[in-house]
Amino acid sequence: MIRAAGHSAQTLSVLSALSSAPSGWRHGYDIAKATGLRSGTLYPILIRLADRGLVESRWEAEQPAGRPRRHLYRLTAEGVVSAEAALAASAGPPPTPAARRRGVAVDGA
Repeated sequence: MIRAAGHSAQTLSVLSALSSAPSGWRHGYDIAKATGLRSGTLYPILIRLADRGLVESRWEAEQPAGRPRRHLYRLTAEGVVSAEAALAASAGPPPTPAARRRGVAVDGA
């Protein structure tokens, strides 16, 4: 896969996951499952995207019984435009988690 300028394959994967429902709020565990990224990779990416104004975050409104409140994320309007451009500039979809672990080229290169 060809990297879009300024975005790693992992960041493209996060942008792709968030772009699937750009106005919907998603919690980190949901994004981690969709991308196959571990928390040590995912959360720094989300923080960098938020620092750039591409992602906004908030806490769940109420604490559900039996677990702590979750931090929720979604793309900003600028983030939607940036994600669409970055994903269009990349060659094909982000690699699957299994392909990333094996180092398999997704586009056959």
